[in-house]
Amino acid sequence: MRRKEIKALDDNRIVELFLLRDETAIKQTIEKYGSRLRFLAYGIVNDLQTAEECENDTYMEAWNTIPPHEPRDYLYAFLARITRHISLNRCRDRRRLKRSAFISELSAEMEQCIPSPNDVECRIDDMALGEAINSFLSKLGEEKRNIFVRRYWYLDSVADISKRYDLSESKVKITLFRCRNGLREHLEKEGYTL
Repeated sequence: MRRKEIKALDDNRIVELFLLRDETAIKQTIEKYGSRLRFLAYGIVNDLQTAEECENDTYMEAWNTIPPHEPRDYLYAFLARITRHISLNRCRDRRRLKRSAFISELSAEMEQCIPSPNDVECRIDDMALGEAINSFLSKLGEEKRNIFVRRYWYLDSVADISKRYDLSESKVKITLFRCRNGLREHLEKEGYTL
């Protein structure tokens, strides 16, 4: 007996199902993005069961935030942001000292080039900052952009990035250092002060 295959819907249709409060939206989201979201969560929490919990929490959060958000053109990015946030919170909650030290290390690296305002008025500018960072990333070559994103979005270790792209660890470190410096210069030109 053949397993009935569900044809994945396009993102616009999935968002429509969320807006209609149709539970099929979650099934379609799992079918289309479940393994990618679980992989993202696993890279952060380093535990399969916790990653599955983060994935499930992502669907609940998406259900609760669509509407008012309507991420028709960026559904995966919307879900990945939720998954990443939930996974990072799970790490903090579970007080994984080794992993927390790693996340602190990454945060310290990025603090060198991204402003971190503490007041609410300054945080309104977050979307413009995101656009400035995306603009910078779009100007990088594919290899540099991939290395940067694997390190600071997926939280991969330098060793993992090195293996993934068949590069020496020192090349990865130098590339990251130069990218951070380039990002700092780009943001300063955009009017951001550190």
